Amino acid sequence: MMTRLVLILMLAFAPVTTAFAVEPDEMLDDPVLEARARDVSQQLRCVVCQNQDIDSSNADIARDMRLLVRERIVAGDTNDEVLEFMVARYGNFVLLRPPFNAQTYALWFAPLALVVFAGGFGIAVMVRARRQTAHPDDLSATEDAEFQALLDTDAEDETHT
Repeated sequence: MMTRLVLILMLAFAPVTTAFAVEPDEMLDDPVLEARARDVSQQLRCVVCQNQDIDSSNADIARDMRLLVRERIVAGDTNDEVLEFMVARYGNFVLLRPPFNAQTYALWFAPLALVVFAGGFGIAVMVRARRQTAHPDDLSATEDAEFQALLDTDAEDETHT
């Protein structure tokens, strides 16, 4: 029952969350070519917005990229050729799902390395703080004697009461 409710809510709000920035003057007349252009555009990252595909970005560069995708498709390029052209022009960063190779290791591992570094730094700070509070400095001989005298005085007071 709960799963159905969640699914219904997701489907009800899906049109609200998927707004496209493609302008009518950008669209191709051929619906098949337009569908291909949309497919390719949704795989490309806006280089200004960064985590938004060019299909849903309102940035000027995203519009230029969408037009370039459509030009390449009309020229007869396959979807893969269009993606290769865009990578050659903008680098692997333009792909929302960059390939896993030596050139993109930084894209794949930088977030993990940042989390590990931040976690390690946080743990080091916590350990250092605990060490400082858990082990107070040793008392000097004079302070130790004064402390022992206070304890003895308290012990005598308790035995007399």
